[in-house]
Amino acid sequence: VEILAKYENQINVFSEFLEDLPDTDEPVWVLGECYNAKTEKTELLSDVHSRLWFTYRKKFSPIGGTGPSSDAGWGCMLRCGQMILAQALVCSQLGRAWRWRAEGGQPEEYHRILHCFLDRKDSCYSIQQMAQMGVGEGKSVGEWYGPNTVAQVLKKLALFDDWNSLAVYVSMDNTVVIEDITQVHPEPFTSGETPEQACSHTGGNRATTCPQSHSDWRPLLLVIPLRMGINHINPVYIQALKECFKMPQSCGVLGGKPNLAYYFIGFVGEELIYLDPHTTQSAVEAEAGSGVDDQSYHCLRSPRRMKITNLDPSVALGFFCKSEDDFDSWCNLVQQEIQMKRNLRMFELVDNHPPHWPPFVPPTKPEVQTTGAEFIESTDKLFESEEEFEILNV
Repeated sequence: VEILAKYENQINVFSEFLEDLPDTDEPVWVLGECYNAKTEKTELLSDVHSRLWFTYRKKFSPIGGTGPSSDAGWGCMLRCGQMILAQALVCSQLGRAWRWRAEGGQPEEYHRILHCFLDRKDSCYSIQQMAQMGVGEGKSVGEWYGPNTVAQVLKKLALFDDWNSLAVYVSMDNTVVIEDITQVHPEPFTSGETPEQACSHTGGNRATTCPQSHSDWRPLLLVIPLRMGINHINPVYIQALKECFKMPQSCGVLGGKPNLAYYFIGFVGEELIYLDPHTTQSAVEAEAGSGVDDQSYHCLRSPRRMKITNLDPSVALGFFCKSEDDFDSWCNLVQQEIQMKRNLRMFELVDNHPPHWPPFVPPTKPEVQTTGAEFIESTDKLFESEEEFEILNV
């Protein structure tokens, strides 16, 4: 694993940096916000620096008690999954306009969100929880994940998070079904069912944004796994991908290059802007009741970029809808900017559950039992091919 981690870090020495923001009049889009690179550089960098940045860590509590104590070499997509979920929680609890300050003084909600991702078994979105939940998705602990698998893991872990009460919907077969999304908003969960989940003991403070009518709407993270081509991204989808970053509901994109996962947060011209998890840092210890040194959870160097045409076609689009009005607005934007303007649609948006599909079953808390038997025994499996996606019509 250490050899693989060193290899990956060497690869990224050659990544293109956005050290000097391009001298262009083209807008820079970051998670639904638009910036002028010439006149709004400070605001742009503040926005990027405020995103929670999760990377490889080492020297944390062994996964499952006897498993690996570092995710270097295999956990990059899990870290990207943490980033897209953290962005949804920040938008839910703090709002999209919130900005991090290096000198401290962050709100309590920020610290509670960060605690959910610490590398310890009792943090509900920790690398330990994600890796062990992945066993139920057919992934050994230590095996590389693709975007669809990590989305399924996030959907299950969110069921244990009573504080945020986040609903996670993962689309099937490139199709978002509005009827099914309304079914993932049942009565709120009862707390106290999972004592080992860190977020469960902070019940209450549930965000309710539609008190007039649909009071049971919970903040929604919508994840759409896609394959935008066979071996390379089909150029016909590039403009639609850009439109996704322009939407106010944009929560980023999971993807990257083969076996190198990145968290994409925006674009400028023909280049994507991303946060890179391929840096190995020591795990951060947090004493009970105390704050966390959060400097290593924000990428203070300039963000990285890559040409859109170099993107691996397997991705997962992320969108966050805090209220039902947000979701309705997103549906309208998809219809206007993606479905009506493009000859080849990235994905479908339909009102009703397709009759030939199996019945939709809202997710429920799974039974999690992980033993040391699921741990990966060699590095041979680290770079297996990505899981299957339905190929878009091209």
